[in-house]
Amino acid sequence: MTSFPRRSIAAVLTAIVFVCGGIAYGQASTAAAPAPAPAQSQSLPGPSEVVKGAAEGMLKELDANRAAYKKDPAKISALVDKYLLPSFDVETSARAVLGLHWRSATPEQRKRFVDAFYHSLLTNYGAALVDFTADKLKIYPTNVDPSADRATVRTEIKRDSGDRVPVNYVMRKTPQGWKAVDVQIEGISYVKNYHNDFGAQIDQQGLDGVISRLEKGEKPSDINKTVEKTSK
Repeated sequence: MTSFPRRSIAAVLTAIVFVCGGIAYGQASTAAAPAPAPAQSQSLPGPSEVVKGAAEGMLKELDANRAAYKKDPAKISALVDKYLLPSFDVETSARAVLGLHWRSATPEQRKRFVDAFYHSLLTNYGAALVDFTADKLKIYPTNVDPSADRATVRTEIKRDSGDRVPVNYVMRKTPQGWKAVDVQIEGISYVKNYHNDFGAQIDQQGLDGVISRLEKGEKPSDINKTVEKTSK
């Protein structure tokens, strides 16, 4: 998996949990993915507005309670749940990460995996979100054809060095409105990367083995490094 400098993880984690957080707390349904929704109602926000609304809501609360969040970083989980989770197409993202392993996994395994993965990210990097501020995020407007059921929202996240990282949200129209299904950071799909990495891990260790290591707080990248060493 492509790695990012530790100093920039505060920025890119916002994008990561935007997708992975939605996977974690969704219902692991075995039904087929729903068909695209009809043309979007004028009363529903567009793709850019969905991303902007979620980000602004979280940043507003961070600004109002930043000292409290620094004192107790565990509260970040509740913040993510409140502002980011409603903006996900959970079913589509979860299926994409587990891939073929989704089909053979039991409902319990699906829930354990996505829950452990999400908490692993927040446990290892969640505190970095406390320092995320509005000036680090730029969201570009998105023009979408009324009949389209897919869209990409372009954003940029500024690193501490001043460099800007392109972060694109892949959105899907659902009956409930536009929801995120993937995040592309510097052109690299996070869902695809984790799909590839976890596929190799599960092949070697089994799904329960990978879940157990995530539940113990190991970073997904560290589990993958272990797999690479044992396969040589």
